[in-house]
Amino acid sequence: MNGTILDKIIERKRGRVEALKESTDLDELRARAAEVRSGSTPNALRNAIADASRVSIIAEFKRASPSKGIINDQADPVETTIAYANGGAAAISVLTEEDFFKGSLEDLIRIRPAVNVPILRKDFVIDEYQIIEAAAAGADAILLIVAALDAGELRRLHAVADELGLDTIVEVHDLAELSVAAEIGASIIGVNNRNLKTFDVTLDTSRELIKHRPEGAIMIAESGITRADEIEQLRQLGYSAFLIGESLMRSIGSTDLLPLNAVAAEGR
Repeated sequence: MNGTILDKIIERKRGRVEALKESTDLDELRARAAEVRSGSTPNALRNAIADASRVSIIAEFKRASPSKGIINDQADPVETTIAYANGGAAAISVLTEEDFFKGSLEDLIRIRPAVNVPILRKDFVIDEYQIIEAAAAGADAILLIVAALDAGELRRLHAVADELGLDTIVEVHDLAELSVAAEIGASIIGVNNRNLKTFDVTLDTSRELIKHRPEGAIMIAESGITRADEIEQLRQLGYSAFLIGESLMRSIGSTDLLPLNAVAAEGR
């Protein structure tokens, strides 16, 4: 299997999705998704992070990554995300990719009844099946990665999420991808400081791309954030929310659940 890390992830994901589609009654899954969404609040994630007067942290449950290997494979998803919510997280991100991040949709299903904040299903979404599956599992939002999709696919999948009342974070990591996000009308944009092709990380990505924010878009800084002062700097530049995974997962069990306790409290 050749190509970048992202190519390898997407290739494996396509195989998994095709197998799931063959073994699942799609009409039944759609009906379950519609039933779950009928009792959910539309735009729950957007509403949770739109208030610029507070620091909005999207706290992520993530066991591993291709670049870091195992981060924390002992943490319980329910206990961890309850602690996140109690610590002031505006929303929870659940990384559900199985092969490279050791995640599971089952984690999201278990977490959903345990927390009262919006839940993002963070995965490599390439097919509308995954969006319907996310809605049925209780997610409030999904992630679409510009580097993994062409503009037509982005538009189509974004529309599927809209139909189900799910928010969509459109993720970018350079100016060209930000332009694509703007062209498809993305209203929530995540700037990933980790290049998904090389997995190199720099906060300069967020510092630069905020200068080109599409009018009216809610901007989220993702990856590589480890200190409260970094959050404050990015907030001053115009970011509304901050998606943090590795630092929080490594802080589990610590009295300082970086930087939730310090930052969320002062931002309320």
